[in-house]
Amino acid sequence: MKSSAHSLLTVVAFLLLVNVQAQSKPLLINCGSGSITDAGGRRWVGDSHPDGSANFTLTLPGAIAPAPEADGEEAAYGDLYRTARVFNASSSYKFSVAAGSYFLRLHFSQLFSSLSAKESVFDVTANGLKLLTKFNVPGEIELRNSKINSTSDVIVKEYLLNVTSGKLEVEFAPDAGSFAFINAMEVVPVPGNSIFDSVNKVGGVGVKGPFSLGDSGVETMYRVCVGGGKIERKEDPRLWRKWDSDEHYIFSLNAAHTVMNSSNISYVKSDDSTSAPLRLYETARVTTETFVVDKKFNVSWSFNVDPGFEYLVRLHFCELEYEKAEQRKFKIYINGKTAAENYDVLARAGGKNKAFHEDFLDADSSQADTLWVQLGSESSSTGTAAGDALLNGMEIFKVSRNGVLGHPTMKIGGISGGTAKPKRSPKWVLIGAAAGLVLFVSIAGAIYICFYMRRKKNASAEETKDNPPGFRPLAQHGATAMVKNSRSSPTLRAAGTFGSCRMGRQFSIAEIRAATMNFDESLVIGVGGFGKVYKGEMENGTLVAIKRGHAQSQQGAKEFETEIEMLSRLRHRHLVSLIGYCDEQNEMILVYEHMANGTLRSHLYGSELPALTWKQRLEICIGAARGLHYLHTGLDRGIIHRDVKTTNILLDNNFVAKMADFGISKDGPPLDHTHVSTAVKGSFGYLDPEYFRRQQLTQSSDVYSFGVVLFEVLCARPVINPTLPRDQINLAEWALKWKRQNLLETIIDPRLNGNYAPESIKQFSEIAEKCLADEGRSRPSMGEVLWHLESALQLHQGHLQSLCADDLSRPELELFVASTNIGCIEEVEESAHAEPQGSDGETVEVKIENLTIAQIQPLLIMETFICLSLNSDLGWSSRCIYTIRQVQSSSRPYMYQPKGCEVWIFFTFLAITLNDDGLADGWTPRSRGRSRNGDGHGFRPEEAMTEADAMNTPETHSFSLYSLPCMVCHVTSPYPDDM
Repeated sequence: MKSSAHSLLTVVAFLLLVNVQAQSKPLLINCGSGSITDAGGRRWVGDSHPDGSANFTLTLPGAIAPAPEADGEEAAYGDLYRTARVFNASSSYKFSVAAGSYFLRLHFSQLFSSLSAKESVFDVTANGLKLLTKFNVPGEIELRNSKINSTSDVIVKEYLLNVTSGKLEVEFAPDAGSFAFINAMEVVPVPGNSIFDSVNKVGGVGVKGPFSLGDSGVETMYRVCVGGGKIERKEDPRLWRKWDSDEHYIFSLNAAHTVMNSSNISYVKSDDSTSAPLRLYETARVTTETFVVDKKFNVSWSFNVDPGFEYLVRLHFCELEYEKAEQRKFKIYINGKTAAENYDVLARAGGKNKAFHEDFLDADSSQADTLWVQLGSESSSTGTAAGDALLNGMEIFKVSRNGVLGHPTMKIGGISGGTAKPKRSPKWVLIGAAAGLVLFVSIAGAIYICFYMRRKKNASAEETKDNPPGFRPLAQHGATAMVKNSRSSPTLRAAGTFGSCRMGRQFSIAEIRAATMNFDESLVIGVGGFGKVYKGEMENGTLVAIKRGHAQSQQGAKEFETEIEMLSRLRHRHLVSLIGYCDEQNEMILVYEHMANGTLRSHLYGSELPALTWKQRLEICIGAARGLHYLHTGLDRGIIHRDVKTTNILLDNNFVAKMADFGISKDGPPLDHTHVSTAVKGSFGYLDPEYFRRQQLTQSSDVYSFGVVLFEVLCARPVINPTLPRDQINLAEWALKWKRQNLLETIIDPRLNGNYAPESIKQFSEIAEKCLADEGRSRPSMGEVLWHLESALQLHQGHLQSLCADDLSRPELELFVASTNIGCIEEVEESAHAEPQGSDGETVEVKIENLTIAQIQPLLIMETFICLSLNSDLGWSSRCIYTIRQVQSSSRPYMYQPKGCEVWIFFTFLAITLNDDGLADGWTPRSRGRSRNGDGHGFRPEEAMTEADAMNTPETHSFSLYSLPCMVCHVTSPYPDDM
């Protein structure tokens, strides 16, 4: 008992802070950030920033989660809570610090843009001292807010630790199936070489004792300014502590009144200057006869605490009214026990306006969850204010017990922490159950160990026999193997001839440097976690994309290997193709086909590129879905992409979508398994929450990510945007909210300008919603997603055809078509822009693409339609819009034939003269032709047409149709007699 009490008393050694220079500067870490942030008047360094990482190491990087800006009480620190570092496995920050005492502050916000903090349950340990146990941030915040009537979404946990080894390791360990996170950390040196060496024992009046802290620590539970308002951190510039008002804790405000005196306050000891800011001592609560009818009535404060721990209470005093001793004396009670009698503040301080503090330790670790601090009258007082009591401030610290400070938090959602009371069982039942369990586990464990060691031994022998140490061999996927050279850098070694290897050509570093102009920064077209992507041109003129990894990155090396392994097994129209690689001079370089139109995201927002039409968006999504469907079903076990997002969907020169970036892809589970257990990787905003919680990867994880992509395509905005109001930050949640209210059209990309079929939007959004189901088993397969997207495209095309039919049925429309089937609108595109201004009778030249009829009788015109918008005052509308026309012929073998359908496309320029009626009097064609087809292998009309065709194609034989919902204009030209 003496030993325990002696150890506990040592805690107070930390609590007297002396006015000496700190051993080192505070470390202010903005977790999950790569930048430097000014928050609360201080400079915070991101843990991904070079200046930050120089002060510590992080054993596992975890992931970065964006979050909205905090408001309310922590608004000044808003930027600090915009990011968090999230861990699905145990990870530690290791700080190199000088030996001494430190405040460790852990900042948590319950707001996430892509995660639910309610699902987080974790432990935090510092140098072996468990600070938090089964900690749930929203549960802790809700409990705190309910007690002090707060709406803050942020909580800061503060600890006072003694570091003797010169290093401080802070470990975050999530529960199984959960995650841990941290928004920010402070490591603040507590100044002082000499420490206060005595403490008052509660219940033993006048008893003080020395103590040695050792490796223990305390948690700051409360820090309160009595009688005054809050004291913000910036008002305590030495140690940046926050002091709350006592109004939330005092039992009755009528029990005492407030006195103030801000003049000439000083510390009793000069080395007390960091114990509390002087402002704390400028106000106090005082009891007098005016406010207390019965002198036996105590002024009381109550605080919720964790049961089973001992608590140290520091009380701050400064006499603000009386000039002489014996004028104010009172008793101090802590948890109903006398802590001090005949307490005379002025006599102890040596005068008026002298500030000091006194420490009291309650060594009774009771099961009570409330700590009481009370001030009462002293009946033997003879002063003019015999029963008066005074208090300026107080701090309450929880003392560690057996290396533990943490107490389980009640988790929001029904899972309780330490507050649940288990049912009692008879002792013999517990003993019998425990004995049986131990016996069973021992036998099972012995069998498993023997079996596992035998398998491991055999497997190790087989692997050592066939393969060098290092990465897994790739011989089965292209006769290659990953090994490490003498410098421990990964290289790719060929194990066979590359002529037969599916993984492509091995480039020399000289070829790569030549293709990229020695890695010219102006050729960078993308930057990712693996490295930079350059646009390159090979010696034969072929354009390529060259991804250069960080040579010293072990993580990059793994992704390099995975990318090669995956792409060497895959070939599909909607998967980006690997051309080759380079591993000379410890480089990790991959060479891909060049995708001329870049990423899908660049065409949705964040650039000045023209907006994609709804049909283009549907076709791109269909292409990406086909690529993912092939990944999931094309091989025996399938492949899970694991990082589906709009920046990993690339577009070629014909806007054909291809999935890219397989660096973190995984093989699917075997037939007898439902998932792959693996650490969480991916991109926040797209990450499957079920995968994040359970660390169980399935194909449905890709489906969830693709659902986010679908809403991103529909709304054309980032999936996470912390600058927006809270309910709009997360795109998936925001879109689903509007979808379920049948108001989705209000958030659709306004640049679509209504050019879509409502039925198509409905079909599209419904399958996107299904993809975002909470449980993976409720989500569709990629095959089902693909079917719904193709259905949405058909609905869109059918809608446009119905619009065309309405226009063609108008009685005022005159149409001269000889032996020709005219189709309807296929698409409205914005590629041709024309805004000329004209007046009545003026000839205005407009560039517009139009079909030239050549040998029309043997041809079947599949789709022909041109829209030219005219307004009522004869001015031009904002754009000319056109569609591709396809001409099919069964007798022209020299034309390009995609899937047996020959495509022949012609374009001309027209000059149109407007008359008084707003219709065209006539036109003068100017022949100009070019061709286009789905594969990009174009031809010129004069190259495709026979000599006879050319002779029978006069310039005046052209046809065009102009249509608006409100009016129809047409231009006609006489056809030759033989047509």
